[in-house]
Amino acid sequence: METIEKTQTAITDSELSEQIKAATKDSHVRAENTELMLSYQRGNVSLRQYQLLLCSLYKIYEALEEALDRNASHDAVAPIYFPQELGRLESIEKDLEHFYGQNWKEKITVPAATLRYAQRLREVGRDHPEYLVAHAYTRYLGDLSGGQVLGRITQKSLGLKNGEGLSFFSFPGVSSPNLFKQLYRSRMNSIELTETQRSGVLQEAVTAFELNIQVFNELQDSVSCASETENEMRRRRTQHKQNTTTTAGDEALQSSSSLMPRFLRTLLGVFVVLAVGMVYAF
Repeated sequence: METIEKTQTAITDSELSEQIKAATKDSHVRAENTELMLSYQRGNVSLRQYQLLLCSLYKIYEALEEALDRNASHDAVAPIYFPQELGRLESIEKDLEHFYGQNWKEKITVPAATLRYAQRLREVGRDHPEYLVAHAYTRYLGDLSGGQVLGRITQKSLGLKNGEGLSFFSFPGVSSPNLFKQLYRSRMNSIELTETQRSGVLQEAVTAFELNIQVFNELQDSVSCASETENEMRRRRTQHKQNTTTTAGDEALQSSSSLMPRFLRTLLGVFVVLAVGMVYAF
């Protein structure tokens, strides 16, 4: 009991950025081990996976950046408000236009988990602006930390050239990601919060990770479902071709066999059976 109390005191007395890191440690590990993120780490990224990810990121950042803009002067938001350096919405729009064309808004698909995430961001922006600190920290610093690596993996896996379709991973307003993250954490730690607000921010950080995990899982399920459908359609087409070929062969065989003596027809039937048996045996 004494050890637990000491740990809780240490966490409570630490800076906000460290508190969030500690509170979301388990969720962070779970997010990194979702099937979608593991596929990225293995370099197995399909175009469909990346397109669906961009669609979800568009809705998430649309809601997040609208909420940040509306609350830019709030005491808890102003210190970590960096629209020029961190804004992602325009970059994502550029990527979506690259893949879907000028009418991309009419073509994108957004999973239900993404819409729930966006709805939560709007609720937070309206009712608890200080909670935006948790969501901004989770998304922006995550993008700065791992986004560069994921960008290179995406480029290599999909064969994208000249940075086309990869604007999301680029932060032209940030010359040094490491130095900027230090500045961002310092600004976070300067935010004055009551104990109730601080507790709410920490819980919201956990919620942010859980929402991201739900999005990742649903995106992967969508890709898997689409792949299974394509495989089933391919199997049916192959089966149809085989059935058509078999029917044509049977008809030709029946036509020829009608002219044969009964003995030859029987002998031919034996050879056909043997031939089919060999095909299935191998």
